[in-house]
Amino acid sequence: MKLVRYGRPGKEKPGLIDEEGKLRDLSGVVQDIDGAQLSDKALRKLAKLDEKTLPLVRGNPRFGVPLAKVGKFIGIGLNYADHAAESGMPIPAEPIVFMKAITCLNGPDDNVVLPKGSKKTDWEVELGVIIGTRAQYVSEEDALKYVAGYCVVNDISERSFQLERGGQWDKGKGCDTFGPIGPWLVTRDEVIDEQDLDLYLEVNGKRMQTGNTQTMIFTVAQIVSYLSKFMTLEPGDVIATGTPPGVGQGRKPQRFLKKGDSMRLGIPGLGEQQQDVVAWTA
Repeated sequence: MKLVRYGRPGKEKPGLIDEEGKLRDLSGVVQDIDGAQLSDKALRKLAKLDEKTLPLVRGNPRFGVPLAKVGKFIGIGLNYADHAAESGMPIPAEPIVFMKAITCLNGPDDNVVLPKGSKKTDWEVELGVIIGTRAQYVSEEDALKYVAGYCVVNDISERSFQLERGGQWDKGKGCDTFGPIGPWLVTRDEVIDEQDLDLYLEVNGKRMQTGNTQTMIFTVAQIVSYLSKFMTLEPGDVIATGTPPGVGQGRKPQRFLKKGDSMRLGIPGLGEQQQDVVAWTA
């Protein structure tokens, strides 16, 4: 299934994308798409619905974050060997973990706002993993059973905040609008191989990032297992699993986002995002 939330910010309704690519309203079945709806049992119940009986949604409504009440937004850094190389950093021996503030969550096509004082705001297309079952100390072999589904994430990062302001990555990762997620939450049964997904990102129509999850240093299963040793993963937690090469910081000369830029990014099967970059205003 492809689950979505659509409508004005703060007023989103639950929906799904049917087999013909049409948006159907789920608000008569569930109150929202959140952690309570992500267990295997709850997803099986939704999967049994006759899509044709659900109301069609007319027009082209805005898509919000496809998941309400996100608990934790966890990032994995330098998880592609070629991205680590372009960043001038060694390949990590263990996953690098950071947190993105929940207040950075953004709809997949909403504007990205350059924060006040920004000099080096950058792009990062990533595979997002959405937890469906509470996970503590899970094995790598069982880890994917705890995943509800997958999504596209743009891990927007302000590099000067991240790397030049005392070493705290979180400061450059959690600015408002720096966490576009969606357009869809695609349940794990629709993803044949999470370690063979193409990723791409364009800025102003020029391809900047091209990658595949085959080149991840740590797999999705390894990441979920690893994180569960340090924190309890709850239904509705989101993990951004790292980005392939082609970020602005790694280009020669470096290229960062500015007012008026536009981004288009996606993962085939998981959907596409498009964002305009705007300046911060009081």
